[in-house]
Amino acid sequence: RLIVERSNPTLLAKVKATEAGYRAIPLDDRLLFEIELVPDEQFRDLNVAVNKLIHLEMVRFPLGSHLPKGKIAQVLGDDAESTADVDLVCCKHNLPRKFSNQVLAAANSLPKAVRKVDLKKRLDLRQVETVLIGDSSAISLEKSDAGWELGVHIPDFAAYIAVGSILDETARMRVRTSFLLDDTVIPMLPEIGVLQQPEHLTMSVLFKLDSNGILTEFEIYPAVITTSVNIGSFTEAQEILDGRSEKGATKANHSEIAALLANIAELGALLQQQRQGAFHITLPSAAMQEADEGILGVPIVPENALIYGMVSELEILANRAIATHLVALGVPALFRTQPAPELTKVTDWLKLLNSMGVSLALAEADRVQSQDFQNFLEQVKQVEPQSSRDILKYLLMSLLKIGEYSLQPGAHFGLALAPESPYMHAIAPQHRYVDLLSQRLLHLVFQEGRDRRNTRSKESVDLHNSSCHGQISWSVLPPERERQVISELELILPKLNQQDTLVHKAKTDLDGLRKAEFMQARTGQNFFGIITGVQSYGFFVEIESLLVEGLVHVSSLKDDWYEFPQVNGRTKGGRAQTVLVGRRSDRQYSLGDRIEVQVKSVDYYRQQIDLVALASIDAVANLGPNEQVDLPGELDLDLPDE
Repeated sequence: RLIVERSNPTLLAKVKATEAGYRAIPLDDRLLFEIELVPDEQFRDLNVAVNKLIHLEMVRFPLGSHLPKGKIAQVLGDDAESTADVDLVCCKHNLPRKFSNQVLAAANSLPKAVRKVDLKKRLDLRQVETVLIGDSSAISLEKSDAGWELGVHIPDFAAYIAVGSILDETARMRVRTSFLLDDTVIPMLPEIGVLQQPEHLTMSVLFKLDSNGILTEFEIYPAVITTSVNIGSFTEAQEILDGRSEKGATKANHSEIAALLANIAELGALLQQQRQGAFHITLPSAAMQEADEGILGVPIVPENALIYGMVSELEILANRAIATHLVALGVPALFRTQPAPELTKVTDWLKLLNSMGVSLALAEADRVQSQDFQNFLEQVKQVEPQSSRDILKYLLMSLLKIGEYSLQPGAHFGLALAPESPYMHAIAPQHRYVDLLSQRLLHLVFQEGRDRRNTRSKESVDLHNSSCHGQISWSVLPPERERQVISELELILPKLNQQDTLVHKAKTDLDGLRKAEFMQARTGQNFFGIITGVQSYGFFVEIESLLVEGLVHVSSLKDDWYEFPQVNGRTKGGRAQTVLVGRRSDRQYSLGDRIEVQVKSVDYYRQQIDLVALASIDAVANLGPNEQVDLPGELDLDLPDE
């Protein structure tokens, strides 16, 4: 067998000096070898890295009896805890944050403003009032008695990023942007200045909808717009909508902006209702993702920016329209799908919900549907207090599988879309390479697509308009171009899915590090939480209001010997247990119980938070001299990784 690519081209390691030279010890416990460090131009004196944490690049992997070799890419700090969390995550997952001078020069060489030559064969929409919120597409919206006229104006990156250029190769390598923090982004491309200007080129999707928000017609055009209103963030937009701020006014006055935002919210709600089973997950604080459903497949909406969910619905509509259009034209493309969550995990979540007093079940016992999640979120509203509701929603969100890209349309769980309702990513070409590909496909259709069967045919169709759907019985793209497109899509597809998985892991990792850091500073403090999982080795507690999970190990319950319920000396039942019971006292720790815990210890890098139950501490304190429980020492159990 031939090794084509290694999974760990870089890693985090601690450096030590030995008689044989300098060695790097990987932080990853699974890598059971030392790495011989070799100097390079940047780090000729390896002694500066001794006892430091480094980001290491592999030069040679283990070969027979020879040690692997590596070189220092970056010295991070004394240890993981003294290193910035973003640095730690980016190095651990090898996420590039900087661009070469050549890439920056290429971006800087692009036009600084729209030129006359750029306007050829473009729809001029510069007189249309548009609003830009944060990093979303610009939106235009007019409401009348007849219905709605909506425009989603996607920045036209394909007009500036030439295929095969250094900017294209850079974007292709990185594949997507990872939003790690509200104010820290791992960019796919350097800033393209011309697309940051009020006047800029777009790929505009123009919709006509009736008064109920039912789509009647749409068209897609390369266009040029001038942004009328630029609102810095969705939080600011929500404040304007709620009448709590007058920021964001440029050309329009505050009341007009608020009216436009109200219309966006109204139409967004209508669009969500049309997708039976569609749901949003609203949390007290949620990191902003792409303006559509993002990597988790469903809008995760911050409570202080509900307008974000409504704008997402407009962006999702644009993605659906572009996917539907390309399918109707028979043009190969990459579609976004999402599988349903695992049945067993959803069943476990339902056990937790039922233990908290809300009786609920799946509509069909053997499968999970989008409508189930919609119903769950509605029923969770009954749970008190608010902190318990947040825990349930957070855990429900964790059940979602990340979406996948495919050459064929398929079902999308989070958006409640059936396979016959194609969906793709197209509204964020500045953040996702697949969106840039989708934009290029539209340009290809409009530039080279055949609008009639052959040159002798008098009847033609409008390839820009949805009216052509069902009217085309020929190949829109020339056969050779179509084969070329399919080949390119097949080549890039595996990397797109791999990178999505990587980005999701990086986000999860950063979230875990931040929670571990937060709790490390609170070692010894007491908190209330909900028991969210029970295992033979202990139980997991989600701390209220913090949405932080820790483990109460059975070895810390020193007032009794705790185990699953026993019948005739054997564990009761063959299915997963939901309670640990003390042999002597019959004290129970059950799924859904609200208990008080103390933070015992925190392993920052491994993101493990150990808790102790206050009830057990109090019980031990009250034991008489003849009541001491004969417990084993600390159990050395191989706990599963989160």
